[in-house]
Amino acid sequence: MTTAAAAPDSTAPTRLTLRGRIVSDGAVQEDGLVAVEDDRIEYAGPAADFDAAAFGGQSVSVPDGAMLLPGLVDLHCHGAAGVDFPTADEEQARRGIAFLHGRGTTTFLASLVTASREDLLRGVALFSQLDDEGLVAGVHAEGPFLSHARCGAQNPDFLLEPDVDFAMELIEVSDGSLATVTYAPELPGASDLVDLLTAHGVTPSLGHTACDDATAEASLEQARDGLTAAGFDGAEGVPTVTHLFNGMPPLHHRSPGPVAACLRAAAAGAAVVELVADGVHLAPATVRTVFELVGSANIALVTDSMAAAGLSDGHYMLGPSPVTVAGGVATLDANGSIAGGTATLLEVVARTAAAGVPLADAVLSATAVPAAVLGRSDEFGSLRRGLRADIVATDPDLGLAAVIRAGRVLPSAR
Repeated sequence: MTTAAAAPDSTAPTRLTLRGRIVSDGAVQEDGLVAVEDDRIEYAGPAADFDAAAFGGQSVSVPDGAMLLPGLVDLHCHGAAGVDFPTADEEQARRGIAFLHGRGTTTFLASLVTASREDLLRGVALFSQLDDEGLVAGVHAEGPFLSHARCGAQNPDFLLEPDVDFAMELIEVSDGSLATVTYAPELPGASDLVDLLTAHGVTPSLGHTACDDATAEASLEQARDGLTAAGFDGAEGVPTVTHLFNGMPPLHHRSPGPVAACLRAAAAGAAVVELVADGVHLAPATVRTVFELVGSANIALVTDSMAAAGLSDGHYMLGPSPVTVAGGVATLDANGSIAGGTATLLEVVARTAAAGVPLADAVLSATAVPAAVLGRSDEFGSLRRGLRADIVATDPDLGLAAVIRAGRVLPSAR
C-alpha cells in the first residue's frame, strides 16, 4: 500500500538569507547578514551574531564582495521602460512599475507633469488605485501651479495660478494617495494652497519658481509650520524642494533667489532638497558641495526619470510634450530644456558616490530620507528588524545583482 505524499504546508514561513556588506542608515557593516521571514526583515547585522543554520531557508546567491542596500525610494519619477506615467493606461503603468521595482527602486511616487484638468484627475485616480495595491507609494503632482518663467519641460499651455478648488479635487480623487505637490510660491494664491495641502497631509514641494530669497524662505516656513500643526502620524513635518537648482534662477551673490533660502532651510533640518544627481542635471562638484553644506539627512536623491529610463536614445513623450533623447540626455523638442532623467535611482546613487560623496551618505539620501518624507520610516527605507523586506544586492561596483521586495526575489533584476 502506498501513502500519498503530504501536501506542502502553505502556512510555513518563507525564509531567505543574504550575506555581504550592509550599507544602511548612514553606516556600513562590513561582514553583514540579512535574514528575511515572509515579507519582513528578521535580522540585519553582523553575520557572526546570527545562527543561519538554525534559521534555515534559502541563501540568496550574491557576488563576492556584495553590498546589501535597503530598497531604494524615489520621490520624483515620471516613468521608465517606454512608459510615461502622466499618460499611461493601467497596463502600461503596471509594466513601468515592474521595471522600476526590478531595477532596485522598490518604492516610489508616480510623478505627473502639468497637463489638462481631465488628464491630471485621471492620472491621480489611476495611481491611487495602484497605491491601494501597494505597487506605488502615492502620487507627486509636479504642477500645474508653476511659474511660466521657470516651467522647464512643463507645458505652459496648462499652467495655472494656485486654485484651491482644483487642488481639493485632486486631493479628493487621490483618496489619500496625493503625497507631494510642486508649486511656485510667488504665484497669487500660493499661500492658500500651502495651507490646504498641509491641512490634508500633503507635502508642499517648492519648485519651478522664479521667486526671490525672502519669498522662498517665508513659504518654506509656512509649509513647515503647517505640516507640524497638522500632526499626521509618522510624517517628517518638513517641506521638500523639487530638484534644487533646476527650474529656478541660479544662485547669484547679489540676487540669491530661492536656492540660498532652500540651502539654509535644509542645513537647519527644516526642508529636504531633491537632487537629480545623474551627471546631467547637476555637475558632480555641485552634488558634493550640497552634501557637504546641508548633510545627507536633508537630501533626497531622485531620478526625475521619464519614459526613456532603461532604454536607448530616441523619441519619447513626457506627458503631452515630445522629447528627444540623445547621448542619454532628454530634451524637450519645443525649446531644448532638459526633460527629465534617463537614469535609474541605483545609477544615481553610483554617480553620487563617484562625485565624492561617501557611499553610506548617498544610500541614506536614496532610502531613509525619502521614506521619512513619506512618513513611512517604520515600514521601509532601512535594513532593520521588522521592516518590509526590501533589499538591493549589488556587486562591489554597485552593479545590480538581486532585488527583493516584500520578501520576494524579483525576476529579471538586471
